[in-house]
Amino acid sequence: MPPARKSQQAPQASSGPLGRLKTAITALTSLQFWKAFLFDPGSVSLMACLLLCVEVVLNIFVIERVRYTEIDWRAYMQEVEGVLNGTFDYSQLKGDTGPLVYPAGFVYVYMVLYYATQQGRNIKIAQYIFFLLYIIMLMLVFRIYVKSKKIPPFVLFLSIITSYRVHSIFVLRLFNDPIAMILLYAAINLFMDGHWTKGSLAFSAAVSVKMNILLFAPALLILYLTSLGLRGTVVQISICAALQLVLGLPFLLSNPFAYIVGAFNIGRVFMYQWTVNWRFIPEEIFVNRGFHIALLGLHVFLIALFLPEWITYLKSFARLRQVQKDLYSKQQAKPESKKKNIPQKEVDMSVTSRLLLLPLFTANLIGIACARSLHYQFYVWYYHTLPYLVWSCPFTVPMRLSLLGVLELCWNTYPSTDLSSAGIHVCHLFLLIGLFCNKFQGRQPEPDPTAAGNQ
Repeated sequence: MPPARKSQQAPQASSGPLGRLKTAITALTSLQFWKAFLFDPGSVSLMACLLLCVEVVLNIFVIERVRYTEIDWRAYMQEVEGVLNGTFDYSQLKGDTGPLVYPAGFVYVYMVLYYATQQGRNIKIAQYIFFLLYIIMLMLVFRIYVKSKKIPPFVLFLSIITSYRVHSIFVLRLFNDPIAMILLYAAINLFMDGHWTKGSLAFSAAVSVKMNILLFAPALLILYLTSLGLRGTVVQISICAALQLVLGLPFLLSNPFAYIVGAFNIGRVFMYQWTVNWRFIPEEIFVNRGFHIALLGLHVFLIALFLPEWITYLKSFARLRQVQKDLYSKQQAKPESKKKNIPQKEVDMSVTSRLLLLPLFTANLIGIACARSLHYQFYVWYYHTLPYLVWSCPFTVPMRLSLLGVLELCWNTYPSTDLSSAGIHVCHLFLLIGLFCNKFQGRQPEPDPTAAGNQ
């Protein structure tokens, strides 16, 4: 009897707290765990949690130890103050850096910041608000990468948190570009989950903060058409337009022409001294209208070049979303005893997400590559999409990492030089060629989403 009793107690001891701790330590110290943690795209969530913790410490260090540099914050506050004083004519709203050139959403966001920071005077509070905004944006970005399962976790560690320029844009410069991108990534997350109206509202809100978000619009239009049809597309575009109308109403009622021209001026000429991407050309070419028209023509040509592939991807996205819905409905219709607990949005979500993300990110890259001028804060427009774009090209890992490294080096060269600005264009060219040539490599067949329901 004693031996039998001992044999019965042994499994209990191994499954107790000490046994579970030993098992956990063994798993954490195994080579297999660390390989998965660094290289398995399915383990991105673990790396994301670690990076969020690192970012909390890193941003507090930057705020407390690195000197804040005034660029546009005071001008933003002056422009908002004009509205608070009762001026709704956009032609009369100005700051130290010039007239107000952003849509109405910008005014409302910075109006909140105006009151939260003691009329803009408490810079430290503003920095900590932007620190929180940065963490929110990282959570949205990491959710995209977790769902898509495209990028090895070590890439996020090497690229996402190592950029001094991006941290500076958030907590040392307080630009409006990050706020627009937060709303954009929120919209993409909503589109991934099939929340069309909420996604359209978030996208339109992002546009109302800064117009660069419209660079995603060509791919978004195809997404609407392939997923919702013509009628649904009209509805979603109407929702976007309605939000713009509501936000801009006080300014439209005061001076509609001044608001539309001031807030949505696509013909604005930037100053040559601040350009990051065209330093290597003479100033007389930079300011020439023909040069701007040529860039616009190149932009349209590249969109037309990629358009067939976007249509293919987004049609597949719409088809997979429908299959997922049908599968989920069938699972819910089964008797309780036969149900397989398969959430609708988790069935083949990685495949579905990739089909959605690549056209959107590529459309934005094309717009940035053809931009008439890039400033340092514009880096955040595509920085967090670069790992996805690079890993969508048929390049070797060293070449992919080299592209990310060269872009980071060029964007951190201040003031910009002929070499740094040319380097940005070379990297963009490699990316566009890689993305275009990738379709000739042949996509791997999409897994059958119904297979999960039959297991």
